[in-house]
Amino acid sequence: MIRIVDYGMGNLRSVQKGFEKLGIAAEIVTQPEQIAAADQLVLPGVGAFRDAIHELQRLELVEPIREHIRRDKPFLGICLGLQLLFDVSHEEGEWQGLGVLAGDVVRFPVIADLKVPHMGWNTLNRTGESPLLQGVPQEASVYFVHSYYVRPLDESVIAARTDYGIPFVSMVARGNLFATQFHPEKSQKVGLKLLENFATR
Repeated sequence: MIRIVDYGMGNLRSVQKGFEKLGIAAEIVTQPEQIAAADQLVLPGVGAFRDAIHELQRLELVEPIREHIRRDKPFLGICLGLQLLFDVSHEEGEWQGLGVLAGDVVRFPVIADLKVPHMGWNTLNRTGESPLLQGVPQEASVYFVHSYYVRPLDESVIAARTDYGIPFVSMVARGNLFATQFHPEKSQKVGLKLLENFATR
């Protein structure tokens, strides 16, 4: 059973509906023991990093999520769910993340004629052969809404980049850990293919 983590910060129903369109059951969960029992786990997220990590800590969800990933059980982070995997975010201060992946989270620089947040459709430039991208064409279009992006220290985890004034990491993969800066649930056919690929892990 796919379980979607509810910590009050995610577009949960949209993610659940994405799986349902594929005929795949996905359950929204809130309890540590439900996460511990998950076969496949999805961590979505929309909003501020500080608020998100505080809620995960308050609800005692941090260790069950880390343990799921340590056991190399299929995990999918979406948007803020990608950023939370890293050591630290510099979003309006400095906040410790889950520390699953080495690196940090920073704001887009000021670039003439480019608005922040980065919002709308943009191109996915694959840098590897992630199982999540099987059947997804090179330079597929996906949907973004974010002002911050991740900077992994280990470049081997980078599965895709996207250009928005600068090239930034839009997807990471390591074993059965996958995370996207874009929203698969809003990315139509391409996004549904990614969700289907995750569901078959």
